[in-house]
Amino acid sequence: MEPIDILIDDIYIPAKHRRRTVDQKAVDELAENILEVGGLKAPILVRPDGARYVLVSGLHRLEACKALGEETISGLVVQSRKH
Repeated sequence: MEPIDILIDDIYIPAKHRRRTVDQKAVDELAENILEVGGLKAPILVRPDGARYVLVSGLHRLEACKALGEETISGLVVQSRKH
């Protein structure tokens, strides 16, 4: 399975992820690492949902890319049950 570039605006963050507190320190550290390495080490996981994608895993990586002003993020499209 190869990662694809996904528009960040096309990713929906489910309520269960939004309820979690984002650790800003972790986001900042990830953003610094992304700048140093030149990209994400591990893609986020999303599942298809019509014309958009639903975040399955990788909230802090997504937030770090948003903080850097990125428009796309590397992601793996997985088949996951809806909860």
